Amino acid sequence: MSDVIDVELQVIGSALRAAAEEMGAVLIRSAFSANIKERRDCSTALFDRGGRMIVQAEHIPVHLGAMPEAVAAVMELEPQEGELYVLNDPYTGGTHLPDITLVSRTSVGFAVSRAHHADVGGMEPASLPATSRELYQEGIIIPPTLLDERVLRLLVANMRNPDERRGDLRAQIASHRLAESRIDELCTRRGSDRVLAAMDELYAYSERRIRVGIAKLPDGVYRGSGPLEPAEGELTIEVTVTIDGDSVDIDFEGTSAPHAGNLNCPLAVTRSACFFVVRCLADPDVPASGGAFAPVTVRAPSPCLVNARPPSAVVAGNTETSSRITDAVFAAFGGATDVPAQGQGTMNNTTLGNANFTYYETIAGGQGASPNVDGPSGVHVTMSNTLNTPIEALEMAYPMRIERYRLREGSGGKGTHRGGDGVIREIQVLEACRLSVLGERRRNRPQGMAGGEAGALGRTLLNGEELPPKATLQLSPGDLIRVETPGGGGWGPPTD
Repeated sequence: MSDVIDVELQVIGSALRAAAEEMGAVLIRSAFSANIKERRDCSTALFDRGGRMIVQAEHIPVHLGAMPEAVAAVMELEPQEGELYVLNDPYTGGTHLPDITLVSRTSVGFAVSRAHHADVGGMEPASLPATSRELYQEGIIIPPTLLDERVLRLLVANMRNPDERRGDLRAQIASHRLAESRIDELCTRRGSDRVLAAMDELYAYSERRIRVGIAKLPDGVYRGSGPLEPAEGELTIEVTVTIDGDSVDIDFEGTSAPHAGNLNCPLAVTRSACFFVVRCLADPDVPASGGAFAPVTVRAPSPCLVNARPPSAVVAGNTETSSRITDAVFAAFGGATDVPAQGQGTMNNTTLGNANFTYYETIAGGQGASPNVDGPSGVHVTMSNTLNTPIEALEMAYPMRIERYRLREGSGGKGTHRGGDGVIREIQVLEACRLSVLGERRRNRPQGMAGGEAGALGRTLLNGEELPPKATLQLSPGDLIRVETPGGGGWGPPTD
């Protein structure tokens, strides 16, 4: 294999990153649903022939860390160039069922896209039921399967609003055809051997950088924990972080047993949360590559809350438990270095739908303050990196009206640096539909750091009556949902 010089490495690396970003642009601009075209709840990446992630677009953290397991599952089927495979099974590299992954062969590896579809069947519209107890209730389960027109028809026949589902899947397919074309063009210009050599070096470069960052942290064993808020009782995440030179071991021994509901996480999602934290603390500007994950080992008892086994339900694990894993791992690293105060720690999942439409959004909140800066307000934090749905787009496409959307002033924790404020979002439904909400931080406030105060609790109300953190119920025309999202914790003792 040809060696590649530094200048050429930068040229090829930039071309690969541009191809991954362009995949995302094609997917977003071609999609039908607001969740993808407006909120950008999707991710794209390129892998080498060995199934290593080489470049990823800066999209959704919880998607990207789990992608390598999806590629590994498809590789077992020996895919050929030009073939597309589809999957969403959380136990073969997926996250939760609404996140549908496509994997295709390129001339030098694989292209991957993952997008959250606004419905994949199951017991409730939008496929995020608060009461699911088995994976089968959450939607159609797709093991790695060769995708052709017949399979596409079969999939959308099992989903609500099939025309929109078909449009979003075709947008994903278009992003893969674009990636294959861009990779072929790059290989024609530079040669396949040099592109493959550059892929090797990009992976190794990310690994070297993250190891340097880890080595700056003091060796030792550090512990953290955090609660979850199921319908009954509480669940606990326990984590032990061991820093040894330039590597990190993260162990979830002591974490609660699997949840009877849907707060369970497949280990791929747990790894995503851990990788996100290590990257934030060791080298947040490291090029996005699987090499950055190589120095990190993640272990958990099998089965447990963060290492679930089929047929455990997982729809809230991907969003809510992953957010709380992030908080627990940050808390453990807080024994070794300065970490931010806790952010809202939830995605405030809100879904609405009936036989005619399905709508899904996550709602922003406050980020925790840092040692030298206030936390930002009204942002998606940790494992989510989506946008909001613009009011105009929502009201044009769905039988809903936004009555109020503003910052929740004063919800951030006080401190030398204040936590970010949450938001207030009020949605009035104009026709009968089902509502599901999946939230956290309704009983446990986001904690401050170094003497900073905690952020405010979140609340979800229906016609003025407070709902539990997780709920599914029937709505009538005119009903008003109000979501008050948590604020972030403050950092340092208040000065006023």
